[in-house]
Amino acid sequence: MADGETRAGVRRARWRTLGAPPFAAAALTGTVAVYMALVAFGNITDFGTNQQFVRHVLAMDTTFRDPDLMWRAVESPALQDAAYVAIIVWETLAACVLLLATGLWCAALRRGSLARARAASTAGLVMVLLLFGLGFIAIGGEWFAMWQSSDWNGLDAAARNVMLAAFALVVVHLPHPAARDDG
Repeated sequence: MADGETRAGVRRARWRTLGAPPFAAAALTGTVAVYMALVAFGNITDFGTNQQFVRHVLAMDTTFRDPDLMWRAVESPALQDAAYVAIIVWETLAACVLLLATGLWCAALRRGSLARARAASTAGLVMVLLLFGLGFIAIGGEWFAMWQSSDWNGLDAAARNVMLAAFALVVVHLPHPAARDDG
């Protein structure tokens, strides 16, 4: 009977782990990691589709073409492509950091030490926030007036990505009293 009770206790402990904030943090970090990996993979294997998006946003050729704003336009294809490659590199690095963080969360769920998983998740999620918040919403949306374009407006998608990363970041930093937070 003691052996059966031990197994039942282990099963209950596993179920409690599934309902704990660290498990949610691992799941959200993994979700954003897979998403970013797929985004980077898509941009690498289908380079031309989003290349056109970046080119049109930077050229501001589908905005209201207000002369007071058009001086901001980047019309050089070489500079446009350099910006696009930089975006893909950033996406790839964020995906790698978040995949590493997901592995660290899985290890932390067994050991109980959260510090490394939280630090890696924070770094990767902040990278996503910078890409979509600063890069797409602030710079693309406002500086290059992407909001004016009915054809090349990525603000809704960027806002979804910011919300997902921000929510994941909050969950990553939820306290969990049963877990150690040492390195």
